Amino acid sequence: MSADELRRRSLRRVWHPCTQMKDHAGPDPALPLVPIVGAEGVWLEGADGRRYLDAVSSWWTNVFGHRHPHLVASLKDQLDTLDHVIFAGFTHEPAVQLAERLCALTGHDRCLFTDNGSSAVELALKLSFHTWKNLGQPQKRRFIALTHSYHGETLGALAVGETGLYRNTYEPLLLEPIHVPSPDCSDRAPGVSWEDHTRARFRALREVLAREAGTVCAVILEPLVQCAGGMRMYHPVYLRLLREACDEFGVHLIADEIAVGFGRSGRLFACEWAPPAQPGGASGIRADFLCLSKGLTGGTLPLAVVLTGESVYEAFYAEHREGRAFLHSHSYSGNPLACRAALATLDLFAGSDVMGANRLLSQFLWSETNEALGRHPRVGEIRQQGMILALDLVREPRSRRPFDPTERRGLRAYRHALASHPEGGAVLRPLGDTLYFMPPYVITPKEIRWLVARAAEAVDAATRG
Repeated sequence: MSADELRRRSLRRVWHPCTQMKDHAGPDPALPLVPIVGAEGVWLEGADGRRYLDAVSSWWTNVFGHRHPHLVASLKDQLDTLDHVIFAGFTHEPAVQLAERLCALTGHDRCLFTDNGSSAVELALKLSFHTWKNLGQPQKRRFIALTHSYHGETLGALAVGETGLYRNTYEPLLLEPIHVPSPDCSDRAPGVSWEDHTRARFRALREVLAREAGTVCAVILEPLVQCAGGMRMYHPVYLRLLREACDEFGVHLIADEIAVGFGRSGRLFACEWAPPAQPGGASGIRADFLCLSKGLTGGTLPLAVVLTGESVYEAFYAEHREGRAFLHSHSYSGNPLACRAALATLDLFAGSDVMGANRLLSQFLWSETNEALGRHPRVGEIRQQGMILALDLVREPRSRRPFDPTERRGLRAYRHALASHPEGGAVLRPLGDTLYFMPPYVITPKEIRWLVARAAEAVDAATRG
């Protein structure tokens, strides 16, 4: 099909996600629908023959580039033996191997499979409540979450999020968590360090825990980067303080590493950044429930997991007549193809120094972006955590005064980056007026330089007037 035919037929029958469909309509749509027919590495191939650099890793999933040969070969091999089997009462080698490897990497004891990030969060929320119930504390039924957080679109996950764009419509249907101020360091006062600001913000959470712990199941957060809430970042000391407080007050900690896991933060898992509890001690914390998805399969197939400890497992381990089983399931739980893709992704991490290479790439991305946009009169503070870099389009940088949201400046930048260059476009799907780079790890310095140049042109075009 031609690009025009793909676009026309899609608009007739497909309802696209996270989209006001009228933005795609008309002769000059606000959000052009881009038909894609192929992909390789960091590049998407359009039906119109143009190429697009996938700067957002297709919603943060594609860590080793599109159609990586090892992932493709592993999936083809798995398809020759076992495509799918019910996971209740049955098991298979890809799932067993994957659970073993993930537990070894994270220090957890048990792995529960599901098929997307929102479902993983739902599973963790239910597990936390049900664990306390099985332990004779059914009054522990509330959750604490951060402002600006996002944990998914299903009702439980939506409830513990606090990004109003997604949540407000469904408020009457939702749980009522306790939201505490985010440690987002873009809010810090002039001259205040990231660590001092983060420590100060933690006090509010500790006060809530001290007051409400008797009725709270768990605290849930995105370690280090609140992604969909605007790529808001904070100091890792928050993770150490929270782990210690959860232990002190008897509350579970749920780490939602769906977006930041598998190398995005600069380490394999963001929880590894937590400073040592004592000088000379080990860095990193272990959450009671660790939610993973997105990069888990290298951007090939849907899969998510929740990792937890033996004490949680034992709270459900009983005779059938006691009614303590965890009755949660999805039809494609533990799908062999998805598990094999995840194993192949872990092979790629194990086969080379991915984190070392990413450190060099992230430094280059930082220097190129600051050179091109660091003094731009419409760019707020540039911030970075590993292979995530973000900036805000603002009316006035010093005061951080934003543009009127109805002007949709981020959307203007997105459109310009897609269409303006004869060699191809860059996919810079914004979060409001926040632009960010979250590219596959196989991006080259040359491609980074090209991407930043397109972004600089897009910022210029979007912020005039």
